Amino acid sequence: MSATENQKNPSSALPAGYRFNEFEIQEVIGGGGFGIVYRAWDHQLERTIAIKEYMPVSLAMRRDDLQLTLRSERYQKMFEAGLNSFIQEARLLARFNHPGLLHVLRFWEDNGTAYMGTLFYEGMTLKAWQQNSPETINDGWIRRMLPPLFGAISTIHRAGYLHRDISLDNILIQENQLPLLLDFGSARREIGNLSDNTEIMLKPGYAPIEQYSEDSESDQGPWSDIYALGAVLHALVTGSPPPVSVVRCIEDNYQPLAQLRPEGYSLPLLHAIDSALALKAENRPQSIEAFAELVDLPVPAVEDLISQLDSSASPPLQVDDPALQQEIQQAVVNPGAAAAEVITPRSGRKLSPMVLALGACALAAVVALVVWLNGDKPVNAEPTSTQTAAAPKPDATPAASAPASPATTTATVYLRLNASQQLLVNGKPTALNPDGNGFAALKLAAGDYTFELKGVSGSRQQLKISQPGTWLINLP
Repeated sequence: MSATENQKNPSSALPAGYRFNEFEIQEVIGGGGFGIVYRAWDHQLERTIAIKEYMPVSLAMRRDDLQLTLRSERYQKMFEAGLNSFIQEARLLARFNHPGLLHVLRFWEDNGTAYMGTLFYEGMTLKAWQQNSPETINDGWIRRMLPPLFGAISTIHRAGYLHRDISLDNILIQENQLPLLLDFGSARREIGNLSDNTEIMLKPGYAPIEQYSEDSESDQGPWSDIYALGAVLHALVTGSPPPVSVVRCIEDNYQPLAQLRPEGYSLPLLHAIDSALALKAENRPQSIEAFAELVDLPVPAVEDLISQLDSSASPPLQVDDPALQQEIQQAVVNPGAAAAEVITPRSGRKLSPMVLALGACALAAVVALVVWLNGDKPVNAEPTSTQTAAAPKPDATPAASAPASPATTTATVYLRLNASQQLLVNGKPTALNPDGNGFAALKLAAGDYTFELKGVSGSRQQLKISQPGTWLINLP
């Protein structure tokens, strides 16, 4: 949960000072049509947390005794379906312990509804980032943000579940510059299903065609989340998401980015976005790993992300409890998570007539993190392992003329490498073990480097490191 989440103060919110045993409500930090988010204080562990309350304002209201009551008895089924989805989502998130996913601490029912307590995250959604700092968005910045986001989405998929609500306002860039994938919107989607109101459950421009169906959900899979991620990237590159998929189904006027070639963006990234946004599900990458390969970026392991959290110059989470910080840094993935959005195989489905009447609508998007990449002449500098610092905040002014200290600057360099190939760094053999995707990672201090494959003509590449960041080196 974020202090920068949609700033509202709904009249139906619990008052400051209200207590759930050791948790005391301090203020409302976000609100929408389906829930309210509070900043709260944990008196037992003396730390700030966030509490999310299931509160569908169209279905229920708060009485003077703070209990929720239905606006009409006819809403009973929808309210309970949304409540059950909210509970299932909390259980799912609680079983995942990944730095790119919300960390659920507690779950309980009270006041005729349900609550989940999570870590308190400081940061800015991509939607807010794009509105406030659009000048920071470029190819390197997107490439810096994508690997951790790939890792979070892949974690969900490998456990057999889908997110189904990836969009600009559901990705938070934390103060340490790592992206955090926010809630799944399960309650909103369930209520939308029962009320036959597609506008409730889907975000036009981000939802693939298979989500606009009146039949079962058997068409949906990782490719559905990949479409939404492609729409986020499209919005980052162009300033708006692609045309609504149901409109494209009638008349597809999508213009491939690889043909438009917006200035400053690499062809592999543009081609990957076009592939992710294929109208037919079978024409998209079928897994995050396949999509990452098109972008020519890795899907990092959880240990890599924990290492980045541990070495970040900014605190990863705004919490005051040292034991909790240690808990975060030791996070692992539980692939046996059980709950809401199970992946099922594709099959034939038809569109709702109401859906075919929808018009195009757009949101904008952003992501955060700047990567510095340039080449220069080689010098003798030894590879070393130190720290990776976070990129500047969007409202900060970076000191471009002040180079970072070589003693503290560290970069992570990813190289595509075969296990049989020998890598030379500044002419010296360097032992690396590629992962399952064919990428090897190398930590390097500030300096000038030459990379080449032993015995491979034309494989030499040069890199100058003067700032913390992440680089991708392609050798033939």
